[in-house]
Amino acid sequence: MEFALVETSTSPRDEKDLVREALAGSHDACRELVELYQDRLFRLMARFTRDPQEREDLVQEVFLKVFRHLGKFKFDSALYTWIYRVAVNAASDYLAARKRRPLVLLEDLQVVERGPSNRKEPAGPPKALLASESRELVRRVLARLPEKFRKVLILREFEGLSYQEMAQVLGISMGTVESRLFRARKKFLVEAERLYPGFFRERKEEG
Repeated sequence: MEFALVETSTSPRDEKDLVREALAGSHDACRELVELYQDRLFRLMARFTRDPQEREDLVQEVFLKVFRHLGKFKFDSALYTWIYRVAVNAASDYLAARKRRPLVLLEDLQVVERGPSNRKEPAGPPKALLASESRELVRRVLARLPEKFRKVLILREFEGLSYQEMAQVLGISMGTVESRLFRARKKFLVEAERLYPGFFRERKEEG
């Protein structure tokens, strides 16, 4: 079964109304939900695969899962937070089935921020990494991280989710989010230094 993606047209209605109407069988409501979220889902899936056809397949799969399980959404979080969770799980399952490690696009990687903890966190990838000479190296480093660490970096650094949103998306506690993000940043820097001794440190100093 394939779910048709749509062209963006009019301003969306209240998402609660759309969900209720979609559950009642309204094709127009389903179409509006696709229109509302498909662009963000395409951007999210670009973090997991660089292949355009795979991205489209993943977005299709996400919408199929969303509408199949829409009745489970209880309005206790933002709808897109719930959809993020469906999407992240779908991406992991999709790529694992093909025995591939997710690739990450880094064109808009931001400086890694400190979390809300008082604990001092290791600095993340500096702004200088946005330079074209560094992007491929960063991509290779992130591709070597365990999936659970790639996920938290994607959701925080690319998608800008809050710690609470990340906890809801990943189905873990906020304490686990904070701990995992801390470890992910540290592992990134350790792996970067192992693969490219001095390179990232020098670029950070230049930035």
